Amino acid sequence: MNQRNVERRPGLTFQQVDATQTPYEDASYQAALDKGTLDAMASEEEGALAKSMLTEVGRVLRVGGRYVCVTLAQESVIKLAVEHFVQLGWAVRLHCLQEESRKEEDSFPLPVFVLVCTKFRQPMPTSILEICLGEDGAPMRLKQVSELLSAVREHQAYSVLRKRLRTDTDATSNLSLTLCHAKTGLPRYTLTVQDASPGAKVPRTNHFAIFIVPQGSETAWLYSSSEGRRQLAASANFRRLVIVAMHRNQEYTDIQAVQSELSPMVMDLAPPGMPANQQVPFLSVGGDLGWREEVSRGVSELSGEYCVENVKGEDGELYRRLVFLSNSALVQSESRLVSSNTTSSQRKRNKKKTKPPAPTVISLTSLSVDSGFLCCAHHEVMVAGLALLGVGTPENKGIRLSVLLVGLGGGGLPQFLREFVPDVTVEVVELDPVVLEVAKEWFGFRPDDRLTVTLGDGLERICALEKEGGHLFDAIMFDVDNKDSTVGMSCPPAAFVEMSTLMKVCSLLTPRGVFILNLVCRDSVLRASVLQRVSAVFPSILSRKIDGEVNEVLLCSHGETKTSDAAQIIPSLNQAAKNLQSALSSNKTGTTNNPHINIVELLKDLKVE
Repeated sequence: MNQRNVERRPGLTFQQVDATQTPYEDASYQAALDKGTLDAMASEEEGALAKSMLTEVGRVLRVGGRYVCVTLAQESVIKLAVEHFVQLGWAVRLHCLQEESRKEEDSFPLPVFVLVCTKFRQPMPTSILEICLGEDGAPMRLKQVSELLSAVREHQAYSVLRKRLRTDTDATSNLSLTLCHAKTGLPRYTLTVQDASPGAKVPRTNHFAIFIVPQGSETAWLYSSSEGRRQLAASANFRRLVIVAMHRNQEYTDIQAVQSELSPMVMDLAPPGMPANQQVPFLSVGGDLGWREEVSRGVSELSGEYCVENVKGEDGELYRRLVFLSNSALVQSESRLVSSNTTSSQRKRNKKKTKPPAPTVISLTSLSVDSGFLCCAHHEVMVAGLALLGVGTPENKGIRLSVLLVGLGGGGLPQFLREFVPDVTVEVVELDPVVLEVAKEWFGFRPDDRLTVTLGDGLERICALEKEGGHLFDAIMFDVDNKDSTVGMSCPPAAFVEMSTLMKVCSLLTPRGVFILNLVCRDSVLRASVLQRVSAVFPSILSRKIDGEVNEVLLCSHGETKTSDAAQIIPSLNQAAKNLQSALSSNKTGTTNNPHINIVELLKDLKVE
């Protein structure tokens, strides 16, 4: 090499030396360049050889000198080097180099990093640890080495994902990634990639599109479920659709600003074979970003951090939601809001009516919860299940109806029962006192002598009621979520459908009583096991699946009717449904709201289990 470069590069010399013991004097160089040597040496002698080399680099560099290392940043390698120089008080910056080649099939899947470590005369009082994209990207300051390692993993994972997306399509993959705010590091966008099915007839020019989910609508079935996203992609009819959800606590000016922000990033997710100059359309509902306003935030010892927010639905109405941030994709409770100036005729609008004029955003003090409107479809079915008790029939007029409900949420279901079901008394059992306070403050929940709340564990309350004796209920409802996400059943917790609990529930029902269960079970084997136990206690079970959701409601009776004869109940339910509907409409207790519910429709699709 010396002979080859003697004329063209006389100042360039090549020497064969031991990198851990060089013959050079202290502070004799301004820069040390390393192309892969650190990666090769770090695996030897459990890193001891690489540490010796880095120590030697520090000796021969002058103050202000830099160690520049080209590396693939395997975690053990980069951790060794960064921790070494941080302990010496050097400034450490890691550049992630972006792949510029358009030929993804020829590119290396992992990104290349350049580690730049600068020697100071005196160690800095606090570590200078930075990462940036590209050669001259703006650096982001980090506090700990673990944060740097996490950022490296994210860039590597993204590079592999990009390679996969640019070389293949897969309608079943449901790949997603989260983009964070450059300054705060907080999640800003979640992007989910949905490819068209192999047999889809997509126009030749429809390669790629971006769909912006309106704020507040990200939990809707169409955007949050795999099946819903496939349906959305089929409707858009592009080879690849990227579905973009916006996060809470982030500000978004308008759809044009979002488009400008996302445009440079989403091209990395384009499908293979898309022309370089192809225009990528941004799609949305109604051409805007939707609207979301957080009105309260707090922490529950039992459920963690929560927020209460107002959102504008795609139907143009305003809604209030309770969301526990440990599972921000799930709306814990939801109620529709109306203005105190809203007329009765305006409140009668059906919730399925689409795209009415968008409401003017008004002050919080002029908004109230519409107690006659049940946002959760499974709550509507649970109310409709009271038709099995003959509510509204002449023979039951004036007869008291007692309900035990486990699980309060925002209080919408028990308030509806109290205000519209004639002669009803409701006891609600709620484990979390914070949920009760949130329901009172933000969801208009008002207990009274006909609607009481017992704070405590639902199972313990059931045991206590059984021991006390003398207190029977016409309906017992379970609407309680499961905090254990490792189980394939998110509602109710497994203990609520154990045989011993079901037997206690049965003993607390009147002879005509009905047990109403909100069941959310994705595991078919587990669901079959639950149904087996329930049917062993309750011989008659009718079920109603909730469209577009995993929820189903079980209506369980413990009378003489056997499950084999339960099909005979369904034809008679039509008149029972009409009786209940009439009773709800004529019994408004302490409210000017009207019940927005169609009992006949809700009981049409019952299935005998």
